Amino acid sequence: MADSFFDRFSPREIAQICAVGTHVHVPEGWSPIWQETPADKAYVILDGAAAVRRNGHEVARLGPGDVVGETALVKHSLRTASIVALTGLDMVHFTGGEIEQLAEEMPAFGEALGEIADERFPD
Repeated sequence: MADSFFDRFSPREIAQICAVGTHVHVPEGWSPIWQETPADKAYVILDGAAAVRRNGHEVARLGPGDVVGETALVKHSLRTASIVALTGLDMVHFTGGEIEQLAEEMPAFGEALGEIADERFPD
């Protein structure tokens, strides 16, 4: 896997991706994604650290360049884990519709999300 989700894209493509999403800040301790909830959004972390918790247990830590929330969107399932901000998080927020739009306009974007989802949760 690439070190950063953005490593897969040119600077022009990164600008296009970021322009579609909305820049947001999530305070330390907040959880932008909850396990067992419907998939309606995804994020790319720009700055900060987050814990991935499944059934209350930390299973991974994520940071700048990591994408979160993609698995449930790609696999059309409920969330497989919760994401908790260990520090304040600066992120790009994408609605499900924005993810679909980017995947249509930029097939490499959809392919990258699919690869990450398959690596994290193979069928």
